[in-house]
Amino acid sequence: MSPVVESPAASPAVARDAVLVVDDERPLLEVFAEALATRFDVTTATSAREAEFILRKKEFKVVIADHLMPGGNGMSFLVRAREEFPHMQRILVTGYMKPEMLLRSVNEAALFRYLLKPVSMIDLVNTVQEAARLHDLSVMAG
Repeated sequence: MSPVVESPAASPAVARDAVLVVDDERPLLEVFAEALATRFDVTTATSAREAEFILRKKEFKVVIADHLMPGGNGMSFLVRAREEFPHMQRILVTGYMKPEMLLRSVNEAALFRYLLKPVSMIDLVNTVQEAARLHDLSVMAG
């Protein structure tokens, strides 16, 4: 029988990168959070308003927001997040955008990336890992 070796992410001594996931669809929010929880410290919000409140309470390296949500769209939220937290990397999840609108959105919010629905959980985790690394590099660069 081989010994059990804990991964660094499972060790409580290792701080995990904080990620905020914003989506009004609870089942999707839960799937995203579960996929990311093995490697990240995940916080969730069901609206842009709730997410803005959370951003004032805790630092995040990455924020993921759904595009269309009742009570404020994710794109507007990410634009505001860019202004207040420029090093935090922003990812938009969408199933509704036209290419020209997507390009404008990428520029306005300085998105790290956008993900089209249905989102592959492998792509989600890999994208968030890359975004967290870019966050660290941008903070070090000043």
